[in-house]
Amino acid sequence: MQLIVAAVGRLKDGAERELLGRYRDRFADLGKRLGFGPVTWHELSESRASGAVRRRDEEAAGLLRRVRDAQRIIALDERGEALSSRAFAQRLAKLRDEGTGTLAIVIGGPDGLAQTVRSAAHTTLSLGTMTLPHGLARIVLAEQLYRSATILAGHPYHRG
Repeated sequence: MQLIVAAVGRLKDGAERELLGRYRDRFADLGKRLGFGPVTWHELSESRASGAVRRRDEEAAGLLRRVRDAQRIIALDERGEALSSRAFAQRLAKLRDEGTGTLAIVIGGPDGLAQTVRSAAHTTLSLGTMTLPHGLARIVLAEQLYRSATILAGHPYHRG
């Protein structure tokens, strides 16, 4: 199953980008053996429109363009369902085993996701009830993708 991760906001060079890269690489290596991949990561610039609604709408158009070929879309949103790492791994495995060709995961910018993105999503998940900067949310997602792969592979990384 191919994966597309589309996120609003660009990470600056340095610690955040390095940490994201570490988990992206780990997941790419292990995920490929488990039928997850390739993974395409898209960074979209934040909208400069005035007003949160216009910014969300502009960002939504860019996100939806990047994921238009996906059979399934997961939106990360604070109003979404919270899953344990094990349940997230099982959800990914189920989508793969059902024959999903491409799964997309979208992360909004500082103003969140427009309703058009939430409506296009087949599932809405939350990384927790605390608000995270969009760059950190991307790192958490990358780590959870890697953790999911380790759970499915029986690797001892996940001890929870």
